[in-house]
Amino acid sequence: MALVNIESALRKIVNTLKKAEPGTGLEVLSYKRNRGITIIKETPDSFYLRERGYLDQEFQCAFRELQRHLKSMMKREFPRSRKVRIYTLTDPSQVGLTRKKL
Repeated sequence: MALVNIESALRKIVNTLKKAEPGTGLEVLSYKRNRGITIIKETPDSFYLRERGYLDQEFQCAFRELQRHLKSMMKREFPRSRKVRIYTLTDPSQVGLTRKKL
């Protein structure tokens, strides 16, 4: 995916992850690609979340907690952003690939 409006990004991320296969995920990056959130679906109800930027943390959560955690992470990592970049990860080895920085 390309640039997505920040207001609709959360809903789009949750809907995409709901349909995703285990072992796949999404990477949400700022416009400059210097801060981001990585979400990997491990089992049908378990997700691995990694936040890097202002705060560096990793943890597991269930699907029912996912939206709440993502909302707080997005507010912290993208406080002034209007658009974010969303990349689809087909396997966990793609996490942290260097993307072109602006």
